[in-house]
Amino acid sequence: MTRPPSPPVSSSGSSPAAPPADLAIRLATAADVPAILGFIRALARYEKLEHEVVASEAALHATLFGARPAAEVLLAELAGTPVGFALFFPSYSTFLAKPGLYLEDLFVEPAARGRGIGLALMSALARIAVARSYGRFEWSVLDWNRPALDFYAKLGAVPMSEWTVQRLAGAPLTALAERWSGTIDTMPPPSARREG
Repeated sequence: MTRPPSPPVSSSGSSPAAPPADLAIRLATAADVPAILGFIRALARYEKLEHEVVASEAALHATLFGARPAAEVLLAELAGTPVGFALFFPSYSTFLAKPGLYLEDLFVEPAARGRGIGLALMSALARIAVARSYGRFEWSVLDWNRPALDFYAKLGAVPMSEWTVQRLAGAPLTALAERWSGTIDTMPPPSARREG
């Protein structure tokens, strides 16, 4: 679930603040795993879900920077110090027949909020989606997180109120996986192997 910073405003309160001149946004590397884990834990504290965090540095190294990375991370830095992150991965729309960008987490340190950093991260993510010809940019928001909902509305995001998130984890996930004992064929049929 995402947690944005408060929407940036100028001292007059009327328009977005310009991001700081020393703001840099870059793709994370394996050396950034401690900072990424710190942001994940800080986000979980805010969402009152810290008890659910089982992520470790080793698990993040394997899943973000291993042989098959499952997601990417943007880091926002002020004067070289990480102050925020966005973790994202591709989704897919069958209706559009295009991939999309799914934002799993967005977080900016409280002391750095209100300075345009969250807006800059969202803009960078949108730029990635456009550059990759993705059809959508989506994320989930906790329904009690009014600052996040307001922030996203100001960006032009539209709530998908007719959809409900469904999840399987732990024992129910394992039980469902065991409901069908057949094998999953990883080789396409011969007709699909022809190059055309």
